[in-house]
Amino acid sequence: MDEIKVAKDRMGNTLKSLENSLAQIRTSGANPNLLKDVEISYYGMDTPINQIASISVIEGKQLLVKPYEMNIVKDIEKAIFAANIGLTPQNEGTQIRINVPPLTQERRKEYTLKVKELAEQAKVACRNIRRDSNEVIKKDKTIPEDTQKEMLEKIQKATDESIKKVDEIAARKNKEIMTL
Repeated sequence: MDEIKVAKDRMGNTLKSLENSLAQIRTSGANPNLLKDVEISYYGMDTPINQIASISVIEGKQLLVKPYEMNIVKDIEKAIFAANIGLTPQNEGTQIRINVPPLTQERRKEYTLKVKELAEQAKVACRNIRRDSNEVIKKDKTIPEDTQKEMLEKIQKATDESIKKVDEIAARKNKEIMTL
């Protein structure tokens, strides 16, 4: 029965990973997650911006990045440009302001395709977890045949539930993207 728990945990991690990936896809408003993967070289180490600056949302249309040290404002500005996330930072000397323009219909469609791609990757990951777990169960000759069959059915049920959740998460994100 341990293999069922392992499979469910791995599928749960796949769902969390999908949600984290989707959080970085822009919807209509400003969101600090847009800068989540942007890193700068800070004392020789690549450091996420959110660890060296506060990021706040202003009026739902702007991000305000206030570094904890004023001497890294230019580095943050360069990192945002280099990240190629479609946002233009405006250096105000002690802080950086980023206007988040509304999404065009074309951009919304691009993002929905990206959501579909990420969802499909998550489904494949769940199916691979199922396959791996099934192999472990089938190879274990100490498990009686009827118990094996029952375990395989439980893993299939967990897989079906995970794939259904992937579809729900993707549909919710697409709805966010397409909402004007």
